[in-house]
Amino acid sequence: MEQNNYTEDSIRTLEWAEHIRIRPGMYIGKLGDGSAPDDGIYILVKEVVDNSIDEYAMGAGKEIRVSVEERMVTVRDFGRGIPLGKVVDVSSKMNTGGKYDSSVFQKSVGLNGVGIKAVNALSESFEIQSFRDGETKYARFCRGVLVEEREIEQTTEPNGTRVTFVADKEIFLKYRFMVEYLETMMRNYAYLNSGLTMNFNGQKFVSRHGLYDLLSETMDEEGLYPIIYLKGHDIELALTHGKHYGETYYSFVNGQHTTLGGTHQTAFREAIAKTIKEFYKKDFDMSDIRTSVIGAISIRVQEPVFESQTKTKLGSKYMAPVKPEEQETTTTPTVRNFIMDFVARELDNYLHRNPEVAEVLLKKIQDTERERKAMSGVQKLARERAKQVSFVNKKLRDCRVHYNTKNELANESSIFITEGNSASGSITKSRDVNTQAVFSLRGKPYNSYGQTKKVVYENEEFNMLQAALNIEDGLEGLRYNKVIIATDADVDGMHIRLLLLTFFLQFFPDLIRTGHVYILQTPLFRVRNKKVTRYCYSDNEREEAIKALGPRPEITRFKGLGEINPDEFRGFIGKDIRLEPVRLSKGEAYDDILEYYMGKNTPERQDFIINNLYIEEDELR
Repeated sequence: MEQNNYTEDSIRTLEWAEHIRIRPGMYIGKLGDGSAPDDGIYILVKEVVDNSIDEYAMGAGKEIRVSVEERMVTVRDFGRGIPLGKVVDVSSKMNTGGKYDSSVFQKSVGLNGVGIKAVNALSESFEIQSFRDGETKYARFCRGVLVEEREIEQTTEPNGTRVTFVADKEIFLKYRFMVEYLETMMRNYAYLNSGLTMNFNGQKFVSRHGLYDLLSETMDEEGLYPIIYLKGHDIELALTHGKHYGETYYSFVNGQHTTLGGTHQTAFREAIAKTIKEFYKKDFDMSDIRTSVIGAISIRVQEPVFESQTKTKLGSKYMAPVKPEEQETTTTPTVRNFIMDFVARELDNYLHRNPEVAEVLLKKIQDTERERKAMSGVQKLARERAKQVSFVNKKLRDCRVHYNTKNELANESSIFITEGNSASGSITKSRDVNTQAVFSLRGKPYNSYGQTKKVVYENEEFNMLQAALNIEDGLEGLRYNKVIIATDADVDGMHIRLLLLTFFLQFFPDLIRTGHVYILQTPLFRVRNKKVTRYCYSDNEREEAIKALGPRPEITRFKGLGEINPDEFRGFIGKDIRLEPVRLSKGEAYDDILEYYMGKNTPERQDFIINNLYIEEDELR
């Protein structure tokens, strides 16, 4: 029997850039294509900007300029500038940086000396130039390899650093920047650094009141009471209640948006409920207090410990570095105790000073409590039914790896929500069983607009869907990173899509707000000759394919997902999958949109349909 040869020649030592390029996920998380806010190209931008933010935090520079032109990103700050003799080293030598010296950088985001090196290694072009006290140093790299280094020269430019990079298409394949995600990133930087001007493609973002501005400018609805804004040493928070179901949180550590939360967000949620419960001296259920919460918290921690290089979840237990053997005797507070003590003191004081707010909040909690108790029987029955394995298996074909686990494939986990047996059958046979699940709808879902959450438990489809996603008590238990609506591109399919989006917006808006919901784009046409087959997603693509393939190619119009055989479908949901993210625009009042399209018939909607129908008929003529 032939054996694989395992010799000294089998052992390899990788150069730093080679290791990053072979294992990019270790440094920037998932690659993606730019359709999700945590895709790799945005992490690259963030790694560069974070360095500039750290300069501002140390009192150097009041403006950061970011420009994105197609694939080229340029970041210019006006900080102290990298020491000129170390410009090449900080860009290309692992574990090299100024942030190991806590006297130079305190409570910064980037601490491990990796970030900008990862950007360099994953860019087909990476340029860095430092301006410092009338002198400048420039270097240019290609995929981590130094290709040009200039001597130190004189300059009249103000101090600071300029970085320009183009993400490598060999690594990221097809990608595009979405302006909405970049604008959100820049806004967050401004909210968390009062007085800093973030200049993005000429548009300036500035905040005077930090997290108060974040909530007031991003809320989809008016709060039930004025935003509570509390600020202390190394902590800032804003809080109100809305009219929606679920909880909404924005959490940050040292200016880093921790989209997956962590110890600080968990403590914040606990502190809100505990403090309010003690203020009213009533034994409220914690869920009744937190339902409809809209909150934001930002803390500053020395040497934060994140659960991944992308810094999306805080793992730190302590506010400052503590040796393990000193943890029992040290006076350094834990993150949890620090937040609990601050909220207990400041929120309690606020409610005592503002009795009108306390009265509105009490009524909100009592209304939520009454609704929960009124549907407790239905809820219990629904939960029991959802746990029946045989019943679930009729609806759900699960995958092996789920979101919020430490498996390296966790971010790839997705669930396709399909209509009918034929479509779900095609996807089920084509999917990757490790990361792709399929949920099959039966017929059109119920129009849930204007309904209470009781409908979620009484309606079989919705009850099973929320059980499959595991989002009844919030997104912390979400089992799939991407919730993909996969319906036919016809009128019925569009209607089902709209009904599902209505359901999510009504009862689980955070699922959309945090970027987990997508629409699957499937081809409308197949154009082929004896040698080449092309799948087309629009009439324009079809016309281009006909011209490219020559005279009289075979053209097939796909009427539904069920018509696409599993072998073909495998190509549409694999690495070349086309997904359209469902996004809520800044400050978009989706209640008004749902009322217009999904509420009771109105003359305005009838006029809209009639007017647009005439337009379409004219175009057809």
